[in-house]
Amino acid sequence: MLVLKALHIGFVVAWFAGLFYLPRIYVNLAMVPAESDAERQRLLLMAGKLFRFMTPLGVLAVVFGLWLWFGYGFAGGWLHVKTLLVVVLIAYHVYCGRLLEQFRLDANRRRHVWFRFFNEVPVLIMFAVIFLVVLKPF
Repeated sequence: MLVLKALHIGFVVAWFAGLFYLPRIYVNLAMVPAESDAERQRLLLMAGKLFRFMTPLGVLAVVFGLWLWFGYGFAGGWLHVKTLLVVVLIAYHVYCGRLLEQFRLDANRRRHVWFRFFNEVPVLIMFAVIFLVVLKPF
């Protein structure tokens, strides 16, 4: 089980790196002047490669988490809340993909400030999950 935990933690850390950085690229994309096509294309390339890289990391984090769940059982209210937060992270990840497609189609209408706040969502969820796992408050 310790190997599974180590793999789960490793893939979670890698997935979160992408969840933290991709919206930062979106901040920069939202700030690109209309006449700066080369900069826009470079940021779109970076965002696309990052999204394609982080998606399997997220899948593996969830797979190893489910494997642990089936190995240890689903007990404690804290684990129910953690699972709900993971579902929110999956939805966040999928929404990041939709935002990328909007940028590719030049259909984004949000300003960089919105993306700065959007970028903080996984940070808040990460801290909530850490406290739930370590403290097991209920």
